Amino acid sequence: MARTPSNMLPLGTKAPDFSLLDTVSDTTLNLDELKGEKGTVIMFICNHCPFVIHLNSELVAIANEYASQGISFIAVSSNDVINYPQDSPDKMKVHAQNEGYPFPYLYDETQEVAKAYDAACTPDLYLFNAELKLTYRGQLDDSRPGNSIPLSGKDLRHALGCLLENKENTETQKPSIGCNIKWKV
Repeated sequence: MARTPSNMLPLGTKAPDFSLLDTVSDTTLNLDELKGEKGTVIMFICNHCPFVIHLNSELVAIANEYASQGISFIAVSSNDVINYPQDSPDKMKVHAQNEGYPFPYLYDETQEVAKAYDAACTPDLYLFNAELKLTYRGQLDDSRPGNSIPLSGKDLRHALGCLLENKENTETQKPSIGCNIKWKV
């Protein structure tokens, strides 16, 4: 299992716009209609990565907890589905339903969105404020498959708390670690 760190997009970066197929609703959705009133979490994930599988339950729990507080969650898969058919849109839809995703699961077929966000791995997490300016990027928490650290979502939860309380996040933002995005060749 690869251990690729996320790239640390500069804080304050404006969220690149996108319009992508939501594999759950079979409709095209864009960032403007999906963004949250107070903030937006954009997550680059996929179906098969053991790092994502490890934290799916915590992503769902956090999304359910913070949705009522004006935070929107958006999942994007940018993997090459020719070489990784388990990440194809039809399988994404089934996966989202099986995991109980309370957020859209978008398919980035051209990989342009992943490139615009400088995404490198799955999971790669970004938190933007109400003006779609980046306030956090990095890991969910220190838990990884096999390291015996329980899932808590503490890093993302802390960043969300700072955003909602309008406080500066002074904690060190650690890169996420996961499988590399499966780029088309």
